[in-house]
Amino acid sequence: MSTETITTISPATNAPVLTRNGLADSEIALLPTTATKAFNIYRLTSLQQRKAIVAKALQLLKNRQDVLARELAEQMGRPIAYGAKEITTAVARGEYLLKISEDVLKDTEGEPEDGFIRYIRKIPVGPVLILFAWNYPYLILVNSLIPALLAGDPVILKPSPQTPTIAEHIHGIFSEAGLPPNVIQYFHCGSLPRLENIIKSPLIRLICFTGSVSGGMAVQRAAANRIVSVGLELGGKDSAYVRADVDVKWAAEEIVDGAIFNSGQSCCSIERVYVAEKVHDQFVTAVQEVLKGYKLGNPLDKSTNVGPVVSRKAVEVIKAHVQDALNKGAVDATPDNESFSHPPPNGNYVVPTLLTDVTHDMDIMKEETFGPVIPVMKVGDDEEAVRLMNDSEYGLTASIWTSDISAGRRLAEEVEVGTVFVNRCDFPSPDLAWTGWKNSGKGVSLSKFGFEQFVKLKSFHLKDYPRVFIMEESDFKQFQPKKVTEHSFYRELDPVTWE
Repeated sequence: MSTETITTISPATNAPVLTRNGLADSEIALLPTTATKAFNIYRLTSLQQRKAIVAKALQLLKNRQDVLARELAEQMGRPIAYGAKEITTAVARGEYLLKISEDVLKDTEGEPEDGFIRYIRKIPVGPVLILFAWNYPYLILVNSLIPALLAGDPVILKPSPQTPTIAEHIHGIFSEAGLPPNVIQYFHCGSLPRLENIIKSPLIRLICFTGSVSGGMAVQRAAANRIVSVGLELGGKDSAYVRADVDVKWAAEEIVDGAIFNSGQSCCSIERVYVAEKVHDQFVTAVQEVLKGYKLGNPLDKSTNVGPVVSRKAVEVIKAHVQDALNKGAVDATPDNESFSHPPPNGNYVVPTLLTDVTHDMDIMKEETFGPVIPVMKVGDDEEAVRLMNDSEYGLTASIWTSDISAGRRLAEEVEVGTVFVNRCDFPSPDLAWTGWKNSGKGVSLSKFGFEQFVKLKSFHLKDYPRVFIMEESDFKQFQPKKVTEHSFYRELDPVTWE
C-alpha cells in the first residue's frame, strides 16, 4: 500500500493538476531485483533488435507531440506554442544517437599479431537509475534513456513530481514498440530517504541525475558507500560576451531568447551578459526593443512566449536576486510592456527583467537564478570579459558574440566551460559532448562519448593453440633430436629437427 501522495501544482494557477501515489518502501526495494531479471534477458538481444525498438518508439513519440505539448504547458508552464518543439528535438536527438550506435558500440580491435586475436568489447553495465528534471523532461530523459537501451541496459525512471506523466508515456510508448517487460520501470517519489534507499542498492550499476547542485550532491552522498558510477548534470550560471564588432540588434535578439526562453528555466540559459563598453548602451537599447515584443501570459494561449516559472519558491529566489542587485546599485532597465504590467492572477509569473550597472558583488551575477532576468555588465576589453566569465563556481556553457570568428575561437579556448558557443547559445548539439565543468556536474551525455557510462569494457586476449608433441618415453628413445629444451613437452618450442 502506498504511503505517499504526490500532487503536481500548476505554475499557471497554483491549483492542483493531478496526483500520483508513491510506492511503499518494500515496492521500491523490488525494482532493482526486477530490473536485474529483465537485464539477464535483454542483454542477450542483438543491437539490431534494440535499434528497431528504439526507432519505432521515437516515431510513436513524435506522432504524439501535440498531446504531450499540452501536458507540458499544464504541468510545468511552458507556453504551448513551444511544447511540441521539445518533442521533435528529443526525437531528433534520439535518432542521432541511434545512427551512431553501431559504430560506437562495436568491438575495438587490438594490434594485429600472428597467432593472436585481441579485442575490447563493450558490455552493458546493468540496471540504470535515471532521475530526471522537469524543465526539459523529454530532452533530459533521451540523453540517458536511448544510450542505455541501445547498450543493453534496463532502466528505472524517477520523474520529477512536477512532470510525472513523462515516465508513464515513455513506458507505454516503448512497450508498444516491442520492448520486453520490465526493461523500463518507473516510480513516483517525493521522499529523499526513499530515494536514498534505491540509490544504495547494490543491484543499481549506474545513476544518472539531472537537477540542482544540492540535489546532485545529495545523490552523490547517498552513493558514496559503494563503488558505483554517478553521472551528474547540474546547474549553470552561463555567460555571454558581446564584443564591439558585433551587430548589436542581432545579438540582442539572440541573447534575449537565450535568457528568457522557457522563462529562463534551463541549465544553459544565459544568466550573465558582458558587453564591450563601446557598444554597451546600444546593446541595452536593443534588448529593451526586443523585450517590448514579448508577451507574458497564460501558457495555454498560443500567442504567449513567456509563461510562469515553476513554483512560488522559484518566484521568491528570482525576486530576491533582483532585489539584492537593486539594493547594491543595479538599475532596472526593463521597458514598458502591457503584458508585463498585467500578468494573469494567481500564477507564478515573473516579469522578464533587464538589469544594468551590475557587479560581481551581487547574487544575480554569482548564484544560479533560473528565471527570466538579463543582467548586463560593461567590460573594457576581451581580457576583462574572460576573467569575469571564469569567475564562477559553474562551468556548463558560455557564448561569445563577434564578427571576428578567429577572435571568437581564440577567446573560446580561454573560457572554463564544457561547451562554448560563438554566435550561438543554449543549444546542446547531439554530436558534441554535453558535460559540465566545476559545480555544473561530472560525466558526459550526447555524442559518441555519451555511451561510455552505459557500458563496461571487457578485453579478450586469444592465442592460437600451441604445437605440442606428446610421445611415450619408448617412442622418444627412437629419435635423437639435435636440440631438446627443458620444457619441450610443456611449452611451444622452437622448431625441433629430428634425425
